[in-house]
Amino acid sequence: MVFTERHQLMRKLARGFAERELAPIAGLIDETGEFPQEVFDKMAKAGLFGLKAPQEFGGAGADTVSYVIVMEEITRVSATASLYISSPNSLSSAPLMLAGTLEQKKKFIPAAASGKIVICFALTEPDAGSDVGAIASTAVPDGDFFILNGRKTFITMAPFSDYAILFAKTDPKAGTRGITAFMLDMKLPGVSCGKPEKKMGLNGCATSDIVLENVRVPKDSILGRLNGGFSIAMKTLDIGRIGVASQGIGISQGALDEAVKYAKDRRQFGSPLAKHQSIAFELADMQTKLTAAKLMVYEAAQMMDRNENATAQAAMAKYFATEAAQQIVDRALQIFGGYGYMKDYPIERMYRDSRVFTIYEGTSQIQKIVISNMLLK
Repeated sequence: MVFTERHQLMRKLARGFAERELAPIAGLIDETGEFPQEVFDKMAKAGLFGLKAPQEFGGAGADTVSYVIVMEEITRVSATASLYISSPNSLSSAPLMLAGTLEQKKKFIPAAASGKIVICFALTEPDAGSDVGAIASTAVPDGDFFILNGRKTFITMAPFSDYAILFAKTDPKAGTRGITAFMLDMKLPGVSCGKPEKKMGLNGCATSDIVLENVRVPKDSILGRLNGGFSIAMKTLDIGRIGVASQGIGISQGALDEAVKYAKDRRQFGSPLAKHQSIAFELADMQTKLTAAKLMVYEAAQMMDRNENATAQAAMAKYFATEAAQQIVDRALQIFGGYGYMKDYPIERMYRDSRVFTIYEGTSQIQKIVISNMLLK
C-alpha cells in the first residue's frame, strides 16, 4: 500500500493527537463512562469531525483513505473516541451528501463538521435490525407535516444528539420501497430517549432508544424523495462499513502493539516470552492477519475514492477486518495470561470494545449475504 505525502502527514497528526490527548485518559473514559467535553472540543478544533465534508461546507475535503487512516490511529488508542469521529464523517453526513437539498447541506454539514451539533443515525428497531424492511415506525402525512410514531433502539449518541437521521414507513404495505428518511429535530415535542444502555464496551459514548409519540415534522424534513429511504440507508451503510473496518484494524494494531511490548518485557522460564517460539509464532499469525485486513480495508477505501462500486469490497473488508480483530485481540489477551484479564492493562478494555465490531452496521452474517449476492447476481 503506497500512501501520498498528505496521507502520511494525516497519520502523523492523528497518531500524535491520539497519544497526546487520548492515551492518558482512555482507561478513565471506560471506567467513568464520561467523555470529556474539552477533548471533544479539541477533536473539533483539529478538524477530525469534518474530514470528509467538502470544503464548501466547512470540511477538509479529504478522501476516504484519509478517513481510514484517522479512524485507524484513533481506535488504536481509544475505540470510544473513534465513534465521535465516525459519526460526522459517515452515518450522519453521508445521507445528507447523498440526498440532502443544498439548503439542508448548508444547514447541517458545517455545524456537524465543527462539532456545534451532533447528529445520530436512527435505523434499527426492536424487531428490525438486520431486516430493515421490517421497521415499524410510521410517518403519516398531515397537511404540511408528517406524524411520526415508533421506537428506535441501540442508537449511538441518541441521548445527546441534536438531530437524528431517522427512517420510518410512509407506505407500510410496500416493504423496503415504503421507507422514507427524515431529518428529525430531537427537541420536538413527542421525542424522548430511553435510559442509556449498559454496554459491554465502548463506554463513554451513550447509546439508547428513541421514542416517537405523535411527533409532527414538516415535510421539508424529508431527505431525498418520498419512499426513497431504503436506498439512502444502504448506500450510507457501504460508507459506514469502511469506518467499522477501520476500527477493526485500529484496535488490532493497538492490541498487537501491547502484546509485543509485554512479550518482550515479561520473563518466564528464565527468558522473555518473546523468546518462546509458541509466543513468537502467535505474534506472527496476528501480524499476518492484520496486514491482510489492512490491505482489504484500504483497497475498499481506494475504490470508493475512485467512485467505483465498492459495495462488495466494503462488505468483505468489514467482515474480514472485524473477525480478524476478534482473533487478534483475543490472542493478545492470551499472551498476557492472568494479567490480561485485569483492568490494569488496556488489553482488557480492547477485548470488550472490539466485540461489537462484528455486530453493528451489519453483522458478519449480513456481510456474507451482501458478498454472495454481489458474487452470484
